[in-house]
Amino acid sequence: MSRFTPELLAPAGSLDKLKVAISYGANAVYLGGLKFGLRSAAENFTEEELIEGVEFAHSKDAKVYVVLNGFLHDKDLDELPKFVKFLDSIKIDAVIVSDLGVIKTVLSNSSIPVHLSTQASCLNTSAAKLWKKMGVERIVVGRETSIAEAGKIKKEAGIEVEMFVHGSMCMAYSGNCTISNFTQGRDSNRGGCAHSCRFEYSIDFDHLDTTEKKSAFFMSSTDLNGIKVLPEYIDAEIDSIKVEGRMKSHLYAGTISKTYSEALNYYKEHGDFLSDSLKNWDNELKKVTHRTYAQANLIDIAGVETIFNEREVSSEHDYVLVGRVIDVNPGDSIIIEVRNAWNSGDELEILPFSGETIIFNSTEFSTLMNEKLTRTKPTSLVKIPFFDNVEINNILRKRVAQ
Repeated sequence: MSRFTPELLAPAGSLDKLKVAISYGANAVYLGGLKFGLRSAAENFTEEELIEGVEFAHSKDAKVYVVLNGFLHDKDLDELPKFVKFLDSIKIDAVIVSDLGVIKTVLSNSSIPVHLSTQASCLNTSAAKLWKKMGVERIVVGRETSIAEAGKIKKEAGIEVEMFVHGSMCMAYSGNCTISNFTQGRDSNRGGCAHSCRFEYSIDFDHLDTTEKKSAFFMSSTDLNGIKVLPEYIDAEIDSIKVEGRMKSHLYAGTISKTYSEALNYYKEHGDFLSDSLKNWDNELKKVTHRTYAQANLIDIAGVETIFNEREVSSEHDYVLVGRVIDVNPGDSIIIEVRNAWNSGDELEILPFSGETIIFNSTEFSTLMNEKLTRTKPTSLVKIPFFDNVEINNILRKRVAQ
């Protein structure tokens, strides 16, 4: 029986992260070039990297969407047609756009499908119908939209709908925040967001006590986690579920992609979500750095419980990337490129592209010349014993000491 499941759309802040996300199950990735997007602090992609990234994705039957969602001025638009023609030539699968001028430029210079960015804050059916007339094929609805509302927009506007399922949330309507402009002189709508909403502010309302006055992160939002409401996305036939995080780590890209991919694949096979599996997936999502998780506006309107009134993100279950598999010698050894050091006796985990996590105590590892080690060094290559179901580019992680 064929069951509807959404596309899993993962962030790709770099070429390596693109390969990680797709290898761990993402059906599509979104990324930015060196201009025209909203994450100027991310690594982003050169034209050569875009070519390689598209070739890799398409070889794995995955799609690539390029963000052109910054608020552009005329001088920006003068440079855009050349880039759009390049994107068309390498056969990217869509661009993500927030401006009518950019939409016109894309449609006039290419045959690339246009997706409307969440920056445009499309929240209702009438707006979706208008954007559709403008040439948009998919709406990335505003984060303030519930799953039920998104489903209604899809049905009544007759347009594809994409919505966020996991990651950082914004306290403002997307595309309408200018806090960074005033606090840092950086334009959040042109790639310079300083995340000023995460800062501690001094507020002095009479009803607040002294403790609350000292810890006033009242504009910082909890992180979104939609794993427990995947059935609602499916019932509403949301076309694509999107993970936030182009500036986050390789470990994040791999862990989140694998977890949601396994959940969706389980549904395809069984038509439901077992409680035991759901608990395991939920635990996996806690193994990346995150703020307190919540469901934001997915089911009900976000309330005071979605304020993250703390300075630091959660580290209760934090894991760190310690290496990447670069070669496998069946029956003998696995070669690891070390990213962060580990010691003899540390409990390590290998994250296969599919299947159970491989957990082991690191008591036997050596140089490539078989010299035994008690501690690794970042950027070095080491050998560890062979395990089944390990492949090149698998992630090796370790829990952060508490």
